[in-house]
Amino acid sequence: MQRSSNTSIDLLAIAYIALHGKCTHATSMEVCGGLLDLLQGATGRDDRRTLGGGRQRDARTDALAGTGHQDDLAIETAHDRHPPFHRADPIDPDLTTRQVIVARVDLRDSPEERSFRSELRTWLATVLPTLPPKPDADDWPGRRAYDTGWQRLLHDAGYAGINWPEADGGRGATPSEHLIFLEEAERAGAPYVGVNFVGLLHAGPTIITEGSAEQRAEHLPRILRGEEIWCQGFSEPGAGSDLAAMRTRATRDGDEYVVNGHKLWTSHATVADYCELLVRTDPDAPKHHGISWLILPMDSPGIEVRPLRTILGSTEFSEVFFDDVRIPVANRVGAENDGWRVTMVTLSFERGTAWVDQIVDSTRLVRELAALAKTVPSRDGVSWDDRGLRSDLAHLAAEFDALWGLTKRGVTEASSGSGVPGPGASVIKLRYTEARQRLMDVGARVLGRASLSRVDLADLPSAEWGNERINSLSYTIAAGTSQIQRNIIGERILGLPREP
Repeated sequence: MQRSSNTSIDLLAIAYIALHGKCTHATSMEVCGGLLDLLQGATGRDDRRTLGGGRQRDARTDALAGTGHQDDLAIETAHDRHPPFHRADPIDPDLTTRQVIVARVDLRDSPEERSFRSELRTWLATVLPTLPPKPDADDWPGRRAYDTGWQRLLHDAGYAGINWPEADGGRGATPSEHLIFLEEAERAGAPYVGVNFVGLLHAGPTIITEGSAEQRAEHLPRILRGEEIWCQGFSEPGAGSDLAAMRTRATRDGDEYVVNGHKLWTSHATVADYCELLVRTDPDAPKHHGISWLILPMDSPGIEVRPLRTILGSTEFSEVFFDDVRIPVANRVGAENDGWRVTMVTLSFERGTAWVDQIVDSTRLVRELAALAKTVPSRDGVSWDDRGLRSDLAHLAAEFDALWGLTKRGVTEASSGSGVPGPGASVIKLRYTEARQRLMDVGARVLGRASLSRVDLADLPSAEWGNERINSLSYTIAAGTSQIQRNIIGERILGLPREP
């Protein structure tokens, strides 16, 4: 893409663009370059979100509440246009790669999507009241039974692995249907994936993408039915954010690897049947090249699991020690020493849609906090009288709405390509986690001293906000720190020089 510093910019009224469509010269980097880089750069290539003219529809409903026509704008680079984009006026053949076409698109559900949404809402309304009470946080056998029971209900109703290919036991839903499912489940208060998280969102998709036919046949059906729980063995005491610095060693011995080492922050290890395990199979290779991705049965001899208690009192994480643990070579996913590439596939799924439910939940919390601020006394009035508070809430509402749009685009693009979320998932992870922390800080301003309590006080929701404020501190660390995400964005999206 060429950049020019001496070209002009045509500024058009949004209403005119929305009504007529307009070829907009936008080659000046000083003003339009940043906007286009945001639109295009989040996926590492030119953006093409024009959804009209027979292209895929967006899942979002009520895009412009209160308007007669719920239309939105899409931006497409001129050189990447396709014939289905119908226009009455001719297009300048000399448009450059940095010039864009703004077109009017419809963001309403298609008839098929409306039917799917209605069917899902009906099913959720019928099933959710029949669920047993949630077990205590430290009752891990009870939590496993509760979470796997919910997963079996989803499976029997045809909603398990909703975006997985039908050939691998999933529903084969479109990206729009996938997001409708996540949105409606969160709004209805359906159970979270819980102990099924690693299997459904990490290991399963990775095995679909990288695993052998035998591995897919053995593990995918059991993950979907809630019969197989996975944990993640990636981080180590001396290799947290620098994951490639891991030292857990796997030495080849015939048809087996012999594993020795120590993993930290292993999610759900106390109830897991299998572990997605990263090991170093070539200690002499550069740190990103001598790694392999293994399927570890957690009942293997030589494994010791030690639960870790978090600041909230939860024990969902553990440290795991390996002493001459033998793993069949047949359990390796991908080629030997190619585990770093496979790991990037795993992490892209973790950063792609893993935050969808929380983005939807955050929009709910913004609305509830705004309502609460109108009732909480503050000085001579209520918290809502603070103009700064109202401004902060407005900014957060806009940011979560934008993150929802980015999530939809990322899922759509992954489905139309390799099926693997791109580096743009790091943008979502980075911006969401930091926005969530800011939301919790604003909540503390509204609640005042009550925000320090982990139980409700004086009819204030102190417990939810207090506990989540503490929990949110981990978001910018888990799944890759914010510093790591900025490196990924800088190097893989913006094309900045890599760290030495």
